[in-house]
Amino acid sequence: MPSSFSFLIAALLAGAAVPFQAGANAMLGRLLGHPLWATLVSLGVSVVLIVPVMIAFRVPVPTVGMALKGPWWIWIGGAAGVVYITAALLLAPRLGAASFIVAVIAGQMVASLVIDHFALMSFAHRPVNIARFAGFALIIGGLVVTQWASAIAPRAAQSDFNPVQKGDSK
Repeated sequence: MPSSFSFLIAALLAGAAVPFQAGANAMLGRLLGHPLWATLVSLGVSVVLIVPVMIAFRVPVPTVGMALKGPWWIWIGGAAGVVYITAALLLAPRLGAASFIVAVIAGQMVASLVIDHFALMSFAHRPVNIARFAGFALIIGGLVVTQWASAIAPRAAQSDFNPVQKGDSK
């Protein structure tokens, strides 16, 4: 059985892919002329990639009836994916990869602390304590430092990307 450390390494590697996803989707949005097309294409590529994996692992066909009996919130994962992908391709080019990702992580921590504290979505109850709050505060500190560093960076490095109005120059 893999250790918690190997799970943390796997999560770290998965997290490392996220800034690349944001950058790739932002460029795709520019090339396709609208960010929502990039969201659709990104999710379509996900489907094209996961189906062969499911076939290779011989994943059985689900019993949709059981899912229909589940709580209402089991269906929000797809909506959250659309929100995240669209936000990433709109905001990452404007904020920069580091500022965008640290803001995303701060938002994830707020939501995660609430979910754990109130044992929402069938998670175990893990109350917010001083150590967990300190971890959150460090992330907020990272967000502030990252934003401060971005504010003093040369403006020449920032692009005039406007994903909604392709070809509109300033």
